[in-house]
Amino acid sequence: MVDRIFDRCNAVYIKNVPCKGRGVFANVQFKAGDVIDRAPTWGFESDEAKILNSTGLLEYYFVRDDLGQREGSNRVIGYVVFGFISLVNHSSNPNAETIWTDGDAGAWASLVAIKDIIVDEEITHRYKNISDYPSTVKFIE
Repeated sequence: MVDRIFDRCNAVYIKNVPCKGRGVFANVQFKAGDVIDRAPTWGFESDEAKILNSTGLLEYYFVRDDLGQREGSNRVIGYVVFGFISLVNHSSNPNAETIWTDGDAGAWASLVAIKDIIVDEEITHRYKNISDYPSTVKFIE
């Protein structure tokens, strides 16, 4: 029997941010080091990236710092992340970062607070693939 269940479903919420689109906000306080969200991913290769780059998914996929990763015999170059993490906006002064772990079920992305975050504060992280975005996309702090 489970004597304690941690319900994270209300820890964050989504709302529109002027000039940015949707963003993720804290509904509870987070301390530096807290895991805000953890999500499974789907890794893709360069041929698939060419297709994704021609769609709106370019703005939602992730690249890792450790791109030497391999899934099977093919080189994985990016990941679609399933969860709130995919809606977190960019900041050059972020309050969270994405930590990657690999296991038998594939790669997982965890959004971890790197600063204390107060209720109703926007959660942000630093995008790794800004150079892949078209010049028409402007990043607003």
